[in-house]
Amino acid sequence: MAASHRKTVTVSSKGWVVIPSPLRRKIDLRPGMKMHVEEIEGRIILTPQREDPVDALFGCLAGEESLTGILLEEKRREKAHDESKYRSG
Repeated sequence: MAASHRKTVTVSSKGWVVIPSPLRRKIDLRPGMKMHVEEIEGRIILTPQREDPVDALFGCLAGEESLTGILLEEKRREKAHDESKYRSG
C-alpha cells in the first residue's frame, strides 16, 4: 500500500485549497494543470488530468514526408501504367 501524506489545509471562502508543495512536486502538479474532482464515500478525490494522448501526438510527424502524397503519387503511377498497357494492347 502506498505511503500516505497527510496535511491539514484550510478551505478559503471561495472554496480554494492549497496543495502543499511537497505533494505537488511528488506527483508533478504544475500551474494550469486540470484536475478531476470526485466524491467517494464522503471523501473528495483530486486526480491530475494528464494530457490527452491524441493531443500529445498532434504535430509529432510535422516535417515528415506526407503519406497522403506518397499514396497519391503511387496511384498516379499505377494509373499511368494501366493506361499505357491498354494503349499498347
